[in-house]
Amino acid sequence: MRKSWWKILSFILLVYTIIGGFLLDVPHLFILNETIRNLYFHVCMWFGMMILFTISFIYSIKYLLGFQYRNDIFASNFAAVGSFFGILGYLTGALWVSVTWITDQGQSFGSVLKEPKLIGAAIALLIYGAYFVLRGSFTDIDKRARISAVYNIFAFVMLFPSIWIIPRLVGSLHPGAPGSDSGNPALDKSQLDATMRMVFYPAVIGWTLLGVWIATLKIRIALINDKKLINE
Repeated sequence: MRKSWWKILSFILLVYTIIGGFLLDVPHLFILNETIRNLYFHVCMWFGMMILFTISFIYSIKYLLGFQYRNDIFASNFAAVGSFFGILGYLTGALWVSVTWITDQGQSFGSVLKEPKLIGAAIALLIYGAYFVLRGSFTDIDKRARISAVYNIFAFVMLFPSIWIIPRLVGSLHPGAPGSDSGNPALDKSQLDATMRMVFYPAVIGWTLLGVWIATLKIRIALINDKKLINE
């Protein structure tokens, strides 16, 4: 029970996120309106993704420092769950923009998919997708672990220009971006009111803990199935 407290906390926080996210009042901002509730899912999943990728990045560095195969298993599984959260974040974001972002052609789903933020996110996810393709191309365990660790570090570094830097330097429909004339407000401190903060921060913790929970389950299975570790 003492070791599982954080799993129980994750479950409670996510139940609270779903109930509070759909039932508690939210500010009725221009264009966003009730769709602002997606903040508890789309944005919070991206937060969870970044945390999981950071953990994976740390384990890749640990592997290169000591070449302990266990660290490679940790790195690959945290990257896998982080990628899964990234896909969920991308899909919820694409759904959100399809009904809120206004373009010259109207609310066209095809046109908003050309948005720099979404393109950058897709590039980041493809880079991590290549990480798993790379891992699958090696039969030698040690070579796979070493090359994957190096690539994982590269993939993590590329997250920042593709998601955080380049999209902020060009015109975007994303709230608060330079050149945005969509009317969508940025979710700054004045718009993320106290009620939303009561759900938003627990949601970030809940989704992140869920990701760690899934990753640890995958790691346990990998350790059990890996004969090399069993024999050590």
